[in-house]
Amino acid sequence: MANRSFLFGTGGGSGRDFGLLILRVAFGGLMLTHGWGKFQTLLSGGSAGFPDPLGVGPQISLVLAVSAEVLCASALVLGLLTRLALVPLITTMAVAFFLIHGSDPFGERELALVYLAAYVGLLFTGPGRYSADAMLGRRRSSRFR
Repeated sequence: MANRSFLFGTGGGSGRDFGLLILRVAFGGLMLTHGWGKFQTLLSGGSAGFPDPLGVGPQISLVLAVSAEVLCASALVLGLLTRLALVPLITTMAVAFFLIHGSDPFGERELALVYLAAYVGLLFTGPGRYSADAMLGRRRSSRFR
């Protein structure tokens, strides 16, 4: 019967939470490595060639991208303020998919869409039990008992 639950169950419990941990660490960690090059560009002052799809200037566009891809991705890996951290990541991937790569063939836009889908899914599910958010929530609720 245990196999039947595994195959046909809804995925609640610790399996669900472990799956959310894997998604957070994978998509946050990969985005962090993606944003690290932009962070180095920012430090070296090379923002002149960075795209400016929102019309705020290449320097501000680069700062916004680095903030999402490094800071928010790090928070996602930790599961810290997860839903708040996902908003800039979702925005960045939507801008990448629809504006930056909007006229590119789908194969070149696909990765941004994969990140976007994962981030939207995590926004709805939350970080899971194995996260800083859950740990802080448990500590806070036990303090008020």
